[in-house]
Amino acid sequence: MTYPTDLKYTKDHEWIRVIGETGQVGITHYAQEQLGDVVYVELPDVGSSFSRGAQCGSIESVKAVSDIYCPVTGEVVEVNDRFVNQPELINAEPHDSWLIVLKLAEPSEVDVLMDANAYGELVA
Repeated sequence: MTYPTDLKYTKDHEWIRVIGETGQVGITHYAQEQLGDVVYVELPDVGSSFSRGAQCGSIESVKAVSDIYCPVTGEVVEVNDRFVNQPELINAEPHDSWLIVLKLAEPSEVDVLMDANAYGELVA
């Protein structure tokens, strides 16, 4: 599997795509593959704030429930309700399926996340 190079990755298998002062957050192909068929997604409310590494949601699959961790500190400015209503879409397009958008509180936190090569090595 080749991971998109425009994303940054966490060891907990989340990704972030930085766009200006915001970041779209989702889970990786590896994460959805390990989970199996996703059946439910719980996402935070707009206006919620999270520190880097804090739990900001959860994903339930036929195999398990997994927490979603915030890759950087920020405030939720948008939630992708599409996946609340159709969680199975996460399995089909994990790297195009952002779950939340954060307004970055500390943009430099992105610099400590893994690039595509490092993440690929982690999950190999």
